[in-house]
Amino acid sequence: MTTPHRRRHPVLAHMPFALVLAVVALGLVRIILYHWRQGTVLIGAALILAAGLRALLRDEQAGLIMIRGRGVDVLTYTAFGLCMISVALTIEGGPLGD
Repeated sequence: MTTPHRRRHPVLAHMPFALVLAVVALGLVRIILYHWRQGTVLIGAALILAAGLRALLRDEQAGLIMIRGRGVDVLTYTAFGLCMISVALTIEGGPLGD
């Protein structure tokens, strides 16, 4: 006898992506308000959040943050997130810097 397959509500399937997208949107708002360093750090943090969610959630739960295999996703999200944060924190300000 097989057990019935529980389906998630369609909106819940995309919650991890929506959470990451919300952090990216907050970062873009900070960039638009001339706080580019804070905004870039937030976007990098969103990528690291995506890596964490991808590592913790099953494939069925990951939704749109699942691109390739779990290891590749976690590695690339983490690498790009750390690169963005390190560039944001080490680049020189210039005339419009924070």
